[in-house]
Amino acid sequence: MKNLDYQQLVTKNTVISSLIWKFLERGGVQGVQFVLSIILARLVSPSDYGIIALLLVFIQIANVFIQNGFNTALIQKKESDDIDFSSVFYFSLLFAAFFYIVLFFVAPVISRFYNQSILTPLLRVLSVTLFFGAINSVQVAYVSKMMQFKRFFFSSMGAVIVSGFVGIILAYNGLGVWALVLQQLTSIFITCAILWITVSWRPKLIFSFVRLKSLFGFGWKLLCSGLLDTVFRNIYNLIIGRIYSSEQLGVFNRGQQFPQVIATNLDGSIQSVMLPTLSSHNDNLEEVKRITRRSISTSAYVLMPCMFGLAAIAEPLVKLLLTEKWLPCVPFLQLACLSYALYPLHTANLTGINALGRSDIFLKLEIIKKILVVISLFVTIPFGIYAMAIGQVVLGFISTFINSYPNKKLMNYSYLEQIKDLLPAFLLSVFMSAVVWSLHFVAMPLILLLILQITLGGLLYIFFSKLFKLEVFDYFIVTIKEFQKK
Repeated sequence: MKNLDYQQLVTKNTVISSLIWKFLERGGVQGVQFVLSIILARLVSPSDYGIIALLLVFIQIANVFIQNGFNTALIQKKESDDIDFSSVFYFSLLFAAFFYIVLFFVAPVISRFYNQSILTPLLRVLSVTLFFGAINSVQVAYVSKMMQFKRFFFSSMGAVIVSGFVGIILAYNGLGVWALVLQQLTSIFITCAILWITVSWRPKLIFSFVRLKSLFGFGWKLLCSGLLDTVFRNIYNLIIGRIYSSEQLGVFNRGQQFPQVIATNLDGSIQSVMLPTLSSHNDNLEEVKRITRRSISTSAYVLMPCMFGLAAIAEPLVKLLLTEKWLPCVPFLQLACLSYALYPLHTANLTGINALGRSDIFLKLEIIKKILVVISLFVTIPFGIYAMAIGQVVLGFISTFINSYPNKKLMNYSYLEQIKDLLPAFLLSVFMSAVVWSLHFVAMPLILLLILQITLGGLLYIFFSKLFKLEVFDYFIVTIKEFQKK
């Protein structure tokens, strides 16, 4: 593999094509995953979901050490070759083996702490995903580096379909939480297998500590940031799982899950393309600022109506799709929607900082935000689980200002400009969701109500986007037309 020249790889058409494929991947996966998760939710209990949510916290923390830092460093480095990729590949597998052994022997301790003996065998089996995650992190870095995002579509779609059916069949046969564990294992295995077949890169029998050290110089700060983010993003699950029941954790986690999946998939599609694009222009601050602004306005235009609309239809949606046993998750779902509506401001600003090679600033921002999380927990825990959820929303709002601050100096992107880029989508989404929510006063069957709410919401959003001639709406139309000409 020759050194990769970003300036040759990254063109306007390449970026547009990559974005389209990322949206197709995320949208397709999200749609299939949504349907399959509804079926699974009907077959397993909130308690089962609470247990898997707790187990995944420990897997995600281990994955930070295995995947974070080096993955982004490979993408950010302008010239990467087989020595870089192969060195990271073998090092990641070594770390996966180390953390598997740690989790294997720590599993009984975790089980005793949470007073659930079933956690021991479940965690030992689920930890096998660490090995596939190590392989997949290098595959993802290579595909992202080469801007071959079409590959993700096939791997992700294949994984979600196969693993979904595996989970449903096992849950239908009464395996409960084991169905969810084996679904996770199947998903990452299929993802790796498809990428291994469709992507030309293979690890070579070469290894360089010098290259690894060079990549670690950039990546260690991201690793620390990722560790902080993962621990504190899941700290609510850890605390709720210890103080409350697994059923309450399942309800809280399910409420967070729908908006989280939508936000991370839609916005993640844009940001995964933006990092290599921004990195290719990191010596041109004006271009970095322009791309960052486009990222924020585009993400907000897509994500905000989804979040506000989901909050408006939450109760009938949960009642119809998940049944009434899941209705307690509605308040958590609505609060999470408010928090994730601002997600584009977080991710676009942080992606810009990473693309400029300022992982030191990224780490400082994470430390500041985590201190605020600790303060919020101390304040809200005495008032119960709902107060904790409200605290998350307040923290999300404050964090937007924290993440935006460095880019005032790095790329001369002010708060006022960011608000200006965000405001059209925000105002239109609030208006649309208010109209959609008001329809719940009309007496009609749930299925008809949801169809009417979703249809009217989509039509209103598109109509007023065109009426007010929103620039981002015109950008989407032009982008789609350019893609169709290919």
